[in-house]
Amino acid sequence: VGPYVLVTPNETRRKQLQQSKLIAKKELDDLEQWKKEHRPGPITLVPQRLGGNESEAQVRQNQQMILMQYKYQKKLKREEYVKAKKAAEEAEILKKKAIQREKAERLEVKKRQEEMQRREMFLGDQKYKTNELLNRLDVGLPKSDSCQIANPGPESTAWKRSHAYKQALREDENRRLEEMRQEQQRKAELLEFKQKQEEETRTRTLKNEQRRVNNAFLDRLQNKTQPNSIYHPGYTG
Repeated sequence: VGPYVLVTPNETRRKQLQQSKLIAKKELDDLEQWKKEHRPGPITLVPQRLGGNESEAQVRQNQQMILMQYKYQKKLKREEYVKAKKAAEEAEILKKKAIQREKAERLEVKKRQEEMQRREMFLGDQKYKTNELLNRLDVGLPKSDSCQIANPGPESTAWKRSHAYKQALREDENRRLEEMRQEQQRKAELLEFKQKQEEETRTRTLKNEQRRVNNAFLDRLQNKTQPNSIYHPGYTG
């Protein structure tokens, strides 16, 4: 057995702790006794009329009216949401259609321009070949400035006919080109005017639809804010 230390108990400290426990227990007992003595008794009140001046049936009717009005307002909000969503979808569809229409019109203009270019190239090639043929016919014929003969022969007459034919071909070529240019210009102006009209029509249609939706919403909002709004003509109960 090893060494150990023996601590002598402090009797004074022990007595103080025991006395504190006794005092605390006595206070708790006194508190419980006080609660029992001061416990409230039964409450007895004289019956009396409570509430407002309305009867129970009238209160029930008012509650029913409030509930019906709430359901009606909820239905109106749902209808407004559906209409607004439908209007937005229709506007989006109109916008997509307008974009597709513009693409188709641009493609049509491009095709017409390409056709015009092909025609011009064809006419230019035809003009070149015609001139080449006429130049071949002119080979060996006397020129007008070098042949000053009082009585022109058959060669001079043939050269004049050839020169007149070439001149007529050139004038006809120029006339057809000018007509094609004017026709293309008229088509371009007509297409531009048509696009402007369609754009104005689309803008006017969208504005009218937006105005109609806004007016309907304001009318419903005004009917809500007015007294007895539950009895307006659209309500079926």
